[in-house]
Amino acid sequence: MWHPSSWRAKPAKHIPDDYPDPAALEAVEKELASYPPLVFAGEVRSLKERLAAVSRGEAFLLQGGDCAESFKEFSADNIRDTFRVLLQMAVALTYGAAVPVVKVGRIAGQFGKPRSSPTETQGDVTLPSYRGDNINGSEFTAEARIPDPQRLLKGYGQSAATLNLIRAFAKGGYASLRNVHRWNLEFASGPQNERYTELANKISDAMDFMDACGLGTSYTKAFNEVEFYTSHEALLLGYEEALTRTDSTSGDYYDTSAHMVWIGDRTRQPGGAHVEFCRGIANPIGIKCGPTMQPDELIQLLDILNPDDEAGRIVLISRFGTEKISQHLPGLVRRVQEEGRTVVWSSDPMHGNTIKADNGYKTRKVSSVLGEVQQFFDLVRGEGAYPGGVHFEMTGQDVTECLGGLQAIDEEALSKRYHTHCDPRLNASQALELAFTLAEELRAVRERQAA
Repeated sequence: MWHPSSWRAKPAKHIPDDYPDPAALEAVEKELASYPPLVFAGEVRSLKERLAAVSRGEAFLLQGGDCAESFKEFSADNIRDTFRVLLQMAVALTYGAAVPVVKVGRIAGQFGKPRSSPTETQGDVTLPSYRGDNINGSEFTAEARIPDPQRLLKGYGQSAATLNLIRAFAKGGYASLRNVHRWNLEFASGPQNERYTELANKISDAMDFMDACGLGTSYTKAFNEVEFYTSHEALLLGYEEALTRTDSTSGDYYDTSAHMVWIGDRTRQPGGAHVEFCRGIANPIGIKCGPTMQPDELIQLLDILNPDDEAGRIVLISRFGTEKISQHLPGLVRRVQEEGRTVVWSSDPMHGNTIKADNGYKTRKVSSVLGEVQQFFDLVRGEGAYPGGVHFEMTGQDVTECLGGLQAIDEEALSKRYHTHCDPRLNASQALELAFTLAEELRAVRERQAA
């Protein structure tokens, strides 16, 4: 029997057990349980339908956003900039590959992060690791690194405000294709920006033509609004449990903290707490698949999380690194195909390609990110499946955190605008550069299917 709290009887990894006052944590979770849902069951069902189309090869999933949202950088401008970069990427993919794009942000809830080490050392001082703003602070002080349950309430408030603004952008005219030129960020430049401007001109000309034919694009919903969904890692299960509600129309449980949640590569144990929680909610579930994932384990997870093989329920997010993907991914895809399971295959080319620069900065090479995505397309197609999505850590801010790309960011430039609290992110120009490359890959997929 499943219940939103049944995960508490299972072993749980990467959930802090060192809150100084467990009673205070319990009180916060009880308070959160009385708060309104952040998303609604109907919206979740809509996303599941869109992902079902992706699983059939009829659409493409674009999932992206911050590695870990922060309280300090929370602002309307930052939310807007990330949103419009995703709009730019989606337009490039839709126009270039002639395929609908399902837009899902790592936003409005992506605060907690599992860490490879429980502690961090600077000089002679060792402190608990920073685990995300809804757990503790990033400042390297003993006081900041103490888990504080009040941060969960702040995280909920920031998520609610973020969702409110995103809904206004998505439905209130900002996302209209008539604004396709206005989505360009002021600092974005280079060949990829020129390509986007050329694309925007073509879209504007096409809309002018349709208006001249009497089709009235200004009044057509498809041209003036976008569907935009939220997602985050289901890490802090006390928070997720508190926001789980029973849908009055279906009787199903929905985690109303986000439209989609995923299980991390470090927390996907079949007998663990995170899998136990996710098996009972009706949301789409992502599963991060790293180098230690075995085909038998993957099928076991699918049996637990999607026993009825519901289309749109499971997104398998590969994260191997450009040097390991060819060794590990084909066997997983082959086994899923042999078992006849319905899934969305997506590529996270970020986490497996993290390196440390000579100057000590944690970074990623754009060439490695692109290389893994291109291998992902080839390997998934080679096993007879559809490469249906990508999962990027990116931002609309003008950061210098990833090496290379057409901007040619080198190690010396990393220190100029290295703002991340956790992992390095693609900036707007690098993200758009990858979107155009993806569009070419998708076009090739469709041409092969047509042949």
